[in-house]
Amino acid sequence: MSARSQRGRLAVRALGAAAVGALAWITATAGIPGGSSQEASPTALVAGETPGYAVEDFGYPLADKILAEKKILLKRGDGHITLADCASGTGLLEIMARDKADKICFKVVGSSGWLTLEIPAVYAIKGNDYTTAVDMTVGTEEKSFDVLKNSWTPVGEAADPEGRDHMLVEIRSTK
Repeated sequence: MSARSQRGRLAVRALGAAAVGALAWITATAGIPGGSSQEASPTALVAGETPGYAVEDFGYPLADKILAEKKILLKRGDGHITLADCASGTGLLEIMARDKADKICFKVVGSSGWLTLEIPAVYAIKGNDYTTAVDMTVGTEEKSFDVLKNSWTPVGEAADPEGRDHMLVEIRSTK
């Protein structure tokens, strides 16, 4: 046998041994069944578990904190109507309630939005560029009001012949 063919065979054997070693390493670290490692690897654990599901409940973020600080109960919404600082700009929905010293403002974004909440003794709402309707309750009765665009609209006790307290329970806006 020539020295040249013997070196060729040694090179092929070395490459083959390297390939077998690499394959064994990949099998052990990937947790492939039949590999040298019978312990569960991170890959095997992930593949064996059912993926989690994200379920949107439309609950208002930080609602408990807002209730404690501002005495406004924000329940659920689609995220397109959010509580805003009244000094943050124009184009906000502005709400006046008899038992609040300051206005309560909401920012509306997107093509439509909804928000369920509870604000007692609301008597006026200033609209923005959106078409907005609000639902209010007085006792067991529910009333709806259309809010004028960019103007103040009397609602609740200001629009009730008996002057009863109305609670704002829902805001719906569309562009």
